[in-house]
Amino acid sequence: MNTRPHTDTGASSARQRYARLLEDFDFQLAANQKQRLEVYHLRHQVYCQEIGYTPPDGGAGEIEVDPHDRHAVHCLLRHRRTGLAAGCFRLVFPDPTVPEASLRLPLQEYGGRSLTHTHLHPSRLPFHEICEVSRLATAREFRHHPVRYETLSADTPHEHFSDEERRLFPLITGALFLATHALVELAGRRHIFAMMQPKLPRLLARSGFHFKLIGMPIELHGERSAYYIDNQVAEAEMQDALRPFYRCIQDALSPQLAGAMPTPGRIAIPS
Repeated sequence: MNTRPHTDTGASSARQRYARLLEDFDFQLAANQKQRLEVYHLRHQVYCQEIGYTPPDGGAGEIEVDPHDRHAVHCLLRHRRTGLAAGCFRLVFPDPTVPEASLRLPLQEYGGRSLTHTHLHPSRLPFHEICEVSRLATAREFRHHPVRYETLSADTPHEHFSDEERRLFPLITGALFLATHALVELAGRRHIFAMMQPKLPRLLARSGFHFKLIGMPIELHGERSAYYIDNQVAEAEMQDALRPFYRCIQDALSPQLAGAMPTPGRIAIPS
């Protein structure tokens, strides 16, 4: 059987594609209001225009924001050639202004009763070791299909990409999740929580990221459940082919982190 050469060829091809992705895209942490507004605008496009979510403020100014943005680090994935925002996510730290352990992270606020795991719960883990990944989104131009069609304008502009560029687009979601783990390590956190649709954890498991289901499904822009992963375990179980890519992302984010960390008094939401 010639399975080993096939595996090596596949791993080599994956490394080449990841390397090209790093050439075509740039990971940026939002260090100023202009960059944060880019993140909020992309979130509005995906969550409000495509998915049909209506934020409390109605999406004023075509941005999607909430109070948790004040104690989060925001990451933007930018396409170098066009300058377009291709994807984003935020890493939310426990709200330092809320003393109640039951309201440390966003998923406790809107899905607290659904969290059924006996010990993998934000209120039962050290305050300075927990975080939540949320608002992960990929711009429509960098996907094969829209998420939905409810309120997306028919005249949404489309950028023209080469076939070679488009072959990298399926890697974007995985690249964003690699960036979340890299950022969690840089921030000195360990316990990661996230609300996800069931298909996403199954997809991530193929890369060695095994999220644990810790809650019952709830309605949150579609059916979602709470998941947990220990970042130290995630790094140990990561596919070998992803490790060089992971370290490159971490090297790119490391010098940016200090300027992007939430600080007391920072206003991340426009007045």
